[in-house]
Amino acid sequence: MAYAAYLLPILGLVSACVVLVSAERLGERVSGISVGFSLAIFVLALGLFIEQVALGHGQLATLGISLFSLYVDSLSALMALAVSTISLIVHLYSRRYMRDDPAYTRFFVLLDAINAMIMLMVLAGDLLTLLLAWHSIGIILYFLLNHDTRREAANRYAFWTLITHRIGDLPLMAAAALLYYSYGTLSIPVIFDAIAADPSRTSVFGLPITETVGMLVLLAAFAKSAQFPFHTWLPYTMEGPTPVSALMHAGIVNSGGFLINRFAPVFVQTDSVLQIALLIGLVTAIMGSVMMLMQSDIKKALGYSTMGQMGYMVMECGLGAFSLAIFHLIAHGVFKATLFLDSGSLIARARKDPNLPEGEIYKFMVERKAPKPPLSWVVFAGITIAVPLAIVVAAHQVVDEGFLSHQGAIILLLFGWITGAQTLFFVYKIGGEQPFKLLGYVILSFALVILTYVLVGHTIDTLLYPDPAFREALYRAASLPAPLFTLLMLVLVTLIAAGWLLVFWSTARQEPLTRRYRDLYLAIYALMSREFYIADLYGRLAGSMLARSRRLNALMRWV
Repeated sequence: MAYAAYLLPILGLVSACVVLVSAERLGERVSGISVGFSLAIFVLALGLFIEQVALGHGQLATLGISLFSLYVDSLSALMALAVSTISLIVHLYSRRYMRDDPAYTRFFVLLDAINAMIMLMVLAGDLLTLLLAWHSIGIILYFLLNHDTRREAANRYAFWTLITHRIGDLPLMAAAALLYYSYGTLSIPVIFDAIAADPSRTSVFGLPITETVGMLVLLAAFAKSAQFPFHTWLPYTMEGPTPVSALMHAGIVNSGGFLINRFAPVFVQTDSVLQIALLIGLVTAIMGSVMMLMQSDIKKALGYSTMGQMGYMVMECGLGAFSLAIFHLIAHGVFKATLFLDSGSLIARARKDPNLPEGEIYKFMVERKAPKPPLSWVVFAGITIAVPLAIVVAAHQVVDEGFLSHQGAIILLLFGWITGAQTLFFVYKIGGEQPFKLLGYVILSFALVILTYVLVGHTIDTLLYPDPAFREALYRAASLPAPLFTLLMLVLVTLIAAGWLLVFWSTARQEPLTRRYRDLYLAIYALMSREFYIADLYGRLAGSMLARSRRLNALMRWV
């Protein structure tokens, strides 16, 4: 069955070729060919996944050469199924969305080609195939984002994306070269076995293999998954067709999470690399979430939302929860693809009927009316802080009693606690005629979501990494010294709880903090509305480099 995996990328390329040669005769009906091939790929990917789950161990398929070998394991089979599902949805949506577009055929050719390269990337069994697919995705994405070549903004930001992805290619190329130099093979499973046998091995200049390769792989993942400071390309690439945005945010930008998981046997042998992933992921998650709130453009807001989610995905890897990152990127991919594909129809419906259904949320958000809460703010603050924490801890204890022994698990619980508490705080703010009924519904919904998340996450954990010792080793590689971790957790919990109490107190007194500290609020608002001036800084640096290159050209009389 492993050799049948070759059909996944091959069928995509065949579809692109058939669409291209049939366009003149069939016109827009060629989209049916593309959809048919996408359906066949989905069915094949589903069969491959079922067969791999039953088999339980990885299979390497080769053509007798060092290039174009495929490695089929639980990770690649699951990712292939996720990619084929989203691809089929995007193909079906694009048939009508792209109708009457002058580049209709080219769009489907490129769409099939990029799906084939994504399949090749997740199934790659050697470093050269992985590099080829990784690089090709960025190239094809440039042409998809620049679909309408008449639009200057589309051209500019597509090129911006291309440059960022090319920067991300360099560390992955360096990692591949270093691994080949050290082990004399391109086969990914063989390299991982060699690293497990001798994890302390050094390479050029005495550099430790695992630490160096791990850092290089992280840098490549940062660029592809829009991590700080490589994040600026993602929110601005909205000039392309909506199906491209859906595919990019649901699939392509997730490549970083897949790459980190693919090199998990390398990261498990590192000492400090995963802590860097945690730090960068945390910064990216906070920046993306905050800047999303400042946007008035719905697609740009979705772009920053994706940036925040990708930061959270990388942060999960930095905590040692590698399988949770895969679950996160699949769930986010389906969710974000739905948002993008439905954004246009939502806007159209809102223009026809802008009226919102009246209720507690309408009164709070539109009329700015908030009834007096039925309970003291002290009591509600206690409920807000205690109930989500109890639900999150209980859910994890029910599924896996040893989960709370990991530092990464405790930090994940902290984020679940923050999410639940923030939801309950919103119930307190909007009040309503039946606040206790609403509070009960919210608590029940939160409990069901957390329990489902934990159950599915645990299932994927055992599917991708069935060896308990390997899972424990991943968490150990991501751990901090115990005294430092304890101090950080105490400080974080104290600050978060104090912040909630302060907000509850100010809300109860009807004295918003934004009014009391107006100057500070306006300064922070200006900083965030300008996106922390990072895009401006990059623009100025690019302008300075272009000006210097023009002076150099004039000096050397090249132009």
